[in-house]
Formats: sequence, C-alpha cells, structure tokens
Amino acid sequence: MERFNLKLLDNLGVGLFRQFWKKKKGIFKINKSLANILGFNSAERPLFGQLEDFFAASNYRRKFRRLLEKESKVRFFEAPLKRIDRGIVWVAITAEVTKKKGDIYEEGLVEDISAHKEIENRLNEEREMLQSLLDNIPDAIYFKDKNCRLVKVNKFHAQGMGLRPEEVIGKTDFDFFPYEQARKMYEDDLWVIKSGKPIVGKVESTLLPNGTWNRVLTTKIPRFNHRGKIIGLMGITRDMTALANWEEEKLRMTTDTVRALAKVVEMRDPYTVGHSNRVGLISEMIAREMGWNDKRALGIRMAGELHDIGKIAIPLDILSKTAHLTYQEYRLIQKHPLRSYEIVKDIDFPFPLAEAVYQHHERIDGSGYPCGLKGAEITKEARIIAVSDVLEAMSLMRPYRAALGVQAALDELKSGAGRRYDKEVVKIAEKILQRVNFRPFWIELEPN
Repeated sequence: MERFNLKLLDNLGVGLFRQFWKKKKGIFKINKSLANILGFNSAERPLFGQLEDFFAASNYRRKFRRLLEKESKVRFFEAPLKRIDRGIVWVAITAEVTKKKGDIYEEGLVEDISAHKEIENRLNEEREMLQSLLDNIPDAIYFKDKNCRLVKVNKFHAQGMGLRPEEVIGKTDFDFFPYEQARKMYEDDLWVIKSGKPIVGKVESTLLPNGTWNRVLTTKIPRFNHRGKIIGLMGITRDMTALANWEEEKLRMTTDTVRALAKVVEMRDPYTVGHSNRVGLISEMIAREMGWNDKRALGIRMAGELHDIGKIAIPLDILSKTAHLTYQEYRLIQKHPLRSYEIVKDIDFPFPLAEAVYQHHERIDGSGYPCGLKGAEITKEARIIAVSDVLEAMSLMRPYRAALGVQAALDELKSGAGRRYDKEVVKIAEKILQRVNFRPFWIELEPN
C-alpha cells in the first residue's frame, strides 16, 4: 500500500489489505474502505492477526487458506465476515501472495456484496417456491427451448412419462408419442416460438406410453430472455378425460396458466414480486364495492394480475434500475401495456381483459399512454386498475425510492381525481381505506 496514494485508494470504495508472513509477521494493514466494512473508524489501522480472523465460519477460513497456499492467488472468493459490532457482512475477496526483499506477504481487494447476496437469496427463495408450486400442480408443466427440446418439467409431467424429471430433459415429443401426434405438437411449438403468440386451451387426444388414450387441454405461451427475445415456450397440459364441463374447466385452465406465467414474470424482478397480485386484490375489492357480480369481479382481478405481464420483454437491468431512466429506457417501459395486450388478446375470456391491461396507464385527461385516450374512451376496468396500481406502487418500496405510504398514495389519487383518475373509483378506494383505518389491506389479503 505504501506505493500508492492512500487518499486516492480510500476514494475507490473498495477495501484493500496487506498482511505480512515473515519479518513483520502478524501485521495487518487496511485502507479506510475496508475499515468501514469491518466496522472500524480509522483510515488505516494496523492490526495483529490476519484477514481470516474475521471470517464468520471456519469452513470459509480453511477453504480460503487452502486455495491461497495452493495457487498463490484467489479470485472473487465469497465469504461472510464478522464486523467488530458483531454484525455479518458478505464480501468478495481477491488476493495474491507476493515475495519482496526476503519477506512474504499477501495483499488484495475486498468488495462488499451484501446487497447482491440479499437479492440472490431472495431470488433463490422465489425459485424454490415456484418449483414447489409447479411440482404440486396436478397438470403437466414443461418448458422447451427454441429447438422444442424439454429443458424443465414438473414431477407430474415426468410421472406421466414413467420417468424421473432429469430423464426427460433434452428429449422432444418425438421420444414419447406416435410420429403423427408428435408432429402436430411440434408444429404448434414452432408456431408459438416464431409468432410470439400463445395457443390457449387446445383440446387434444394423446396416446400415453402405457398404451392408453386421454383427452387433454393444452396451453402454450412463448418464453422471453432478459433482452426480450423469444427463447422457447412454456406449456401446461391438463387431463380432461373425466371432466364433462369443458367450458368451465377451460376458463379455470386459462386462469391458472396466465397466473403461472405472471409468477414467472414477477420472479425476474425481486423488487416487484407480488405487485400484480396485490393490484388484482385491490381492483376486485373496489369492483365488489361498486356492486359488480362474481364473474365481472373475477375479470377485473385477472386483469389486475396480468396488467404488467408485458414486462417479460423488458431487460431486467432496466426493471431493477435504481438511477433515473434514460429517455430510451422510459420509452421501452411505456411499451409494456402493448406487450401485455399482445400476450392476452387472443385468450377467450368472458370479460374485456385485454382492453383493461392495454389501457391501465391511460389517464382521464389524455396524459397517459400508450394511446393518449380520454374520458369515456377508457374502460371502467382500466380506470380501476389505474387507481389500484398507484395505491399499491406508492405504498411500498421500489428500487429507485423508499415506500411513500398509504396516505401519500391516497393524496396523489385525490389530487388527480377527475383529471388523471376516475373520481368515482378514487372515492370508493378512500371509503375502503377509511373502513380499514388506512391499513394496506392488500398485504393482509394476499395469499402466503
């Protein structure tokens, strides 16, 4: 560290250390950034000991030392460190052993990755929860790549093939079904992948490996990567052999499918997990307060749950960006209502779901997007979702700001009532909030 300007190094925001092994054995030097990471206040504090003394677990200490002694260097070694205030901080360590003037020492960089670890843990929990959900649904759920090969299946799908899930991966429908049947499935897969449009509720007859025929209802939806490019499809197939009420089951199947897709979309953005579900809950509560019947109330809840489904085509780094969006990034965000509409417009719902998701960012005075609609041009469903969206979004945290609270959200709605937002809907939302003492009831009603 003596070779560099310490003040300059402190301004890097990266921890630096040097620990000696021979002549100055035991002396541990750190810069101000590493002192802050470990909880010290001094700019550069000589310590007796080694960096490993701060490791929170012995297995990390042993692995770090073993790697360093074997390779003389370590790159981006992740480990939890103990702060002097007894807190834990996750770091990434890059270090190298150096010999100079008869002395041996190691020096390196320490980066605080606690925030990244928290997001990573949250995502892992969501992935585990989603896998558990998929494995407990009594339908065959599967994901395919652009070559129509299976890349992930749930347990029910694998059991139908008489195999374990890992034995199914990499195979195609031609490995399980008669040629003509597999060919039709393959053609459907290619159409979804090339057109970017879903196939919803298609009735098929399939010959199972055990020699029996069954009647199934199949839905296939395109999958997108973080750049918005189609990389394959997601499919759900339900055995309908023993069911007589096809139309009712078709609606339930469609509902389950789009909700599962909405869950996959939300997993891409840890900051807005549950947002769409809560907007659906608020929208349904408002609709029932307005006297809507069960079918129409279900429709508005579904529209609320799917209003942001078009964000599947928006890069994750834009969705989770903490800084201000550029003009181009904001314009890309503004396209998500159209993307949502394109995904759901061909789904046969007994209510105007597609129009509601397309218009949920329109405003009464024409200041909204994507079409700048005004007044009566905007459906009542879209007006309800617009109010519900503002109420939920402002009351909870977002990557670019802290939570503003229920009262701030209500103030925004009341100030824009009659201009940006439907005055009747705002009044009903306020009435509901007064009844629950201005608690965020959408969190309390959300399923665990």
